[in-house]
Amino acid sequence: MISIVLPVYNPAPGWSAVIQAESARLRALRPEEQFEIIVVNDGSTSPIFHDEKQSLAGAVRLLEYYPNKGKGEALRTGVRASTGELIVYTDIDFPYTMESLLCIIDALRDQMADIVIGVKDPGYYSHVPPVRRLISRFLRMLIRLFFRIPTDDTQCGLKGFNQRAKSVFLQTTIQRYLFDLEFIFIASRSKNVTLKTQPVQLREGVQFRRMDFGIIKNELWNFMKIFLKAI
Repeated sequence: MISIVLPVYNPAPGWSAVIQAESARLRALRPEEQFEIIVVNDGSTSPIFHDEKQSLAGAVRLLEYYPNKGKGEALRTGVRASTGELIVYTDIDFPYTMESLLCIIDALRDQMADIVIGVKDPGYYSHVPPVRRLISRFLRMLIRLFFRIPTDDTQCGLKGFNQRAKSVFLQTTIQRYLFDLEFIFIASRSKNVTLKTQPVQLREGVQFRRMDFGIIKNELWNFMKIFLKAI
């Protein structure tokens, strides 16, 4: 069994159809595998979410809580509830190619590592809005300067791990986006798990949300909290 965990918060119209289509495609490409699709509603308040979620009844496991807490908490909720021996998480629009997701699964199946970290290829930044590109590159520079971890691309939204690493993931505490950095930092200090990077490619036509500068301010504080643990 492979658990695919998808956090959702106030999604764009058509989000449920994307999950249905990509889940069906995944099962068609790997008919020998069993997949558990877990969708975690991170306190969505938009009518779009509530209007469409009914179409997923019976096709996915839907977990919900209120109020909104952040992507980190949503993924911990889904991972905690997962039953697969392998766990992969990504976003509800499946922003990376299906081939990239399958490479993550294959690396875990082949026991190349306990944690497989997707890292974006050079072409990624040609698809990203300028402000988001600047923030991403600045964060990667800070990670190179202050952390000794296997990659500076901690925020790629496609990662997978096995049961040995599940307990490591559940040690994270950051509610929002830098839980990824926290996860890799904790894992890199653990003697019980191994890590591997895997190049992944962005799917054509992916749309990025506008960056919320209030969240960026909070994430700078989260960065400092992780850094203080590192020194």
